Order: sequence, then C-alpha cells, then structure tokens
Amino acid sequence: MIKTYAKVIVKGSPLSKSNFKLFNVNGRAILPYNSGKYHDRYALYEEEIAYEARCQNPGVVLSEALIAVLKVYYKSKKRHPDTNNITKSIFDGIEKSGLIINDAQVRRLIIEEFYDQINPRFELELFGESTYFMDYKILKREIVEEPIQYSPPPNKSKSPKVHNSEPCTNLSQNDKLHCEICGKKIKKENSISANNGKTIICKDCLTKLF
Repeated sequence: MIKTYAKVIVKGSPLSKSNFKLFNVNGRAILPYNSGKYHDRYALYEEEIAYEARCQNPGVVLSEALIAVLKVYYKSKKRHPDTNNITKSIFDGIEKSGLIINDAQVRRLIIEEFYDQINPRFELELFGESTYFMDYKILKREIVEEPIQYSPPPNKSKSPKVHNSEPCTNLSQNDKLHCEICGKKIKKENSISANNGKTIICKDCLTKLF
C-alpha cells in the first residue's frame, strides 16, 4: 500500500541555515561540516533531521504533492531564529533523508510557533494531496490574551546603515589575523574574507571547504 502520510519529530532547539553560512569571494554560500568550529553545527543538525526522518518512517517515500503542518517549539518566546528561515532548514534535512523527493512537493504549508523550555523541538506532518485536503479558518477570540510584543535588537541602529561592500583594509601588511575555521594566525595576504568582510578564512581552509 502506498503511504500518503508521515510524521517527523526532532528534539532540540531548531537551527536556521542562514545563521551558519559562510560566503567565498565569489559570493557563493558555503556550509562547513568538518572544520571543528561553530559553523559545523548546521550541517550536523541537517544530518540529524535526515536520520530521524528515516528512522521514524522506515521504507516510506512520499512522491506526490504534499500538505505540510509544521509545529516549532522554542525555549524562549523572544530569543529564537526566524521561523520562516527554519522552514527551509527543516525541509533540506527531510529531502536529504529520502522521505520526500523534493521540497517543491510541498504545495500547502501551515507553520505554528510554540514555546517549551523543557522540550524544544519541531514536529512535522506530511499529508499526500490524493488522500487529504486542507480546510482552515481564523476565528476571533472571545477573551483577548496578553500580546507577545517584539522590539528591534538592542544592537540595531535606529538610523539606516550604509554597508560597504568592500572588506576592511585598515590593517597593515604586517598585522596578523586569525582564521575562523582552523584558528591559526595568518597574514593578510594569505587570507580570504567572507560574510562581507566579517569573517576571515585562510586559503588552506577555503580550499578544503569546496
């Protein structure tokens, strides 16, 4: 019998891919996985999603158009990644698992945000459109709840910022920098800037990332 439903639960605080990207000099995004540094976390998280999706749905492959319901549970109401970015991160892992053929299969998507300090996680349900359809409505509350208010980050300037596309060049040729991946001291001429000049990588590490 062809399966038209699957559910995946992955424990832990969800991660956003956008927080872990590095960019080379050509603007190409890089996601390190074996540098031993902070940026490896996303690649490992994507592998965890793929592993859990396959273990929880052995032998299941959903190849038709899908409806997805994603429930994301964060530890904090205010300090967490952008849920819209989380969606892409999660489906990359689901696609890698082989549970779906391509994330383009998801034609209808509902995302809900919740909070659970003890058990942060995400729960994803996938429904085949040949068997299921979506029916939803938004209702007005009879009793108004306390709103969750959002404010700009404390380090965000109120006035518009002008970003310089060129990396900082105030360092002298004798000044030494640190590679963000291997941690070694490097000279400026042996370094490559990434993330619009915010991240410095040595040429050896950059070669290993490709």
